[in-house]
Amino acid sequence: MSTLIHSARLVSDGHVTADGWVLLERGRIARVGNGMPPVAEFAGAETGFSETVIDARGRWLAPGFIDIHCHGAGGAAFDEGADGIRTALTVHRRHGTTRSVLSLVTAALPELERQLGAIAEVTTSDELVLGAHLEGPFLDVGHKGAHDRRLLVEATDDAVDRLLAAGDGRITQVTIAPELPGGMAALERFVAAGVAVAVGHTGADYETTREAFEHGATILTHAFNGMNGIHHRAPGPVAAATRDNRVTIEIIGDGVHVHPEVVRLTWAAAPDRIALITDAMAAAGSRDGEYVIGGLDVLVVDGVARLRDGGSIAGSTLTQDAALRFAVTKAGLPIEAAVRALTQTPAHAIGRAHDLGRLQPGYVADIVLLESDLTVSAVWASGERLH
Repeated sequence: MSTLIHSARLVSDGHVTADGWVLLERGRIARVGNGMPPVAEFAGAETGFSETVIDARGRWLAPGFIDIHCHGAGGAAFDEGADGIRTALTVHRRHGTTRSVLSLVTAALPELERQLGAIAEVTTSDELVLGAHLEGPFLDVGHKGAHDRRLLVEATDDAVDRLLAAGDGRITQVTIAPELPGGMAALERFVAAGVAVAVGHTGADYETTREAFEHGATILTHAFNGMNGIHHRAPGPVAAATRDNRVTIEIIGDGVHVHPEVVRLTWAAAPDRIALITDAMAAAGSRDGEYVIGGLDVLVVDGVARLRDGGSIAGSTLTQDAALRFAVTKAGLPIEAAVRALTQTPAHAIGRAHDLGRLQPGYVADIVLLESDLTVSAVWASGERLH
């Protein structure tokens, strides 16, 4: 199918292009320009397939959002199998997320193996699923957050090999506390297997975190949460991440996990390396009430999810369009920077910068049309309009 979207404000590559247009053909972006769109040429082309011309009427047009850290939505979680995955992704796709890494919370190894197998099967039938993210079980008990401490285990060679085998090449990302026994060795084994390794749920200090980055870790899991903060005599993991230009820094842009001013400061320290994530759990796109995450009871009140026992924040109820609005209206970021954090930067973090996250010829035709208030008007994935 071929689609021409014209008269839009294009937001891509850290720039805004007024009166822009994008031509989508066979699931890819064929051409991009501004000014007079090739409507006559397009409408008269002998292509042999259907064509659509859409007047954006000055609305924003951005690459499809990419969420590299998300657990569920619509009352369902990604650890519930194919049905739960479909339910949750339907919610997020309505809010502009065209590509998703499916995050799993800590569970017993046999259960994680089963969950990874289910995600591997889904990736074969749904190209919009980018693989799995193992957020656990190799985490620090002192910074466990909404993970069951009874299920945290040492990162032995056997445990790593079992998970890699179950993932069947579909593990995209893993979060590890590198200071724990076996942590650095596991980090290197995952990197060697082509997995992006994130430092998170960790008690690591500044020096240990920098060492982890030298060993191949390239992501910081939901910065400021599940780790020590920045202290003037103990700078910690966030400062280590801002220091290293190879590292992508995840931020949950809901105003609950990180104060808007801290988001702005982090952005100033690491421009173009912030990835806005949701870390959404089952209550995203659903109602307040009682939920379960990783076997732990969660109570959601006014859209904030907390463990019933202890009150730790238990993920978010965020969608990525809401994260975009937060970044622009609350943290004061330019729209081009905020969009980059939802598109190009997460694509780079998982090794897909060559075909995802930009409005450029040859890139996958994942597109989000946004109203002036940054609410989602329409979504295309691989050139097909999603409903």
